[in-house]
Amino acid sequence: MGRAESLEGKMSAQDPSDLWSRSDGEAELLQDLGWYHGNLTRHAAEALLLSNGCDGSYLLRDSNERTGLYSLSVRAKDSVKHFHVEYTGYSFKFGFNEFSSLKDFVKHFANQPLIGSETGTLIVLKHPYPRKVEEPSIYESVRVHTAMQTGRTESDLVPTAPSLGTKEGYLTKQGGLVKTWKTRWFTLHRNELKYFKDQMSPEPIRILDLTECSAVQFDYSQERVNCFCLVFPFRTFYLCAKTGVEADEWIKILRWKLTKDKMWFI
Repeated sequence: MGRAESLEGKMSAQDPSDLWSRSDGEAELLQDLGWYHGNLTRHAAEALLLSNGCDGSYLLRDSNERTGLYSLSVRAKDSVKHFHVEYTGYSFKFGFNEFSSLKDFVKHFANQPLIGSETGTLIVLKHPYPRKVEEPSIYESVRVHTAMQTGRTESDLVPTAPSLGTKEGYLTKQGGLVKTWKTRWFTLHRNELKYFKDQMSPEPIRILDLTECSAVQFDYSQERVNCFCLVFPFRTFYLCAKTGVEADEWIKILRWKLTKDKMWFI
């Protein structure tokens, strides 16, 4: 048996997710690839690339469809495109091309455009998005620090801590039974997200308890721009902001609420 046959047999016997071919033909763990994000979801990949990436940023993640299939998520201006990358047991296939290693795949496309299947948008792989992102050493200095002398202890203050972040403004909301879109006035205070018919309405149409919310994420399923969704056990609420910046602000403060709420009850 030749060296090539031995190598092919060795690679085929291993789990595709454990393989990463070096240029010299030796096997390396896929986890060693800095921009491989494992079982990162499609929505989470879009949120990362849109929030922190730039045009041409990309990452590789597992596909939920089947074993041996991966997804290359690439930011193209204000959207994210997803492409299948398949591991056949001895090579990686992308579209009509086949590569003996993912390094060859990235090297091949580093200076060549990828064509979006639907819009024809040209995307160049420029910036691999790292799995581990170092926190920048930039911090604000405390200029004001006061405390109300109410006699309450630290344990009394902990449950009210998530109420520090508040926000209000108009958002367009999709209806529950009738899937029409209507503009509503939203207010966020403590762990309650309320929406009203308009800013002058005295009573809210509904109050959402964020302690029951499991996720807040960008959404691209509604064919509208600047949309995000809130996932509850009983329903997923779809909301759209006027601008991408405004949508990002809502998502960040809502996620902060969810994170803080979990911290207090761990």
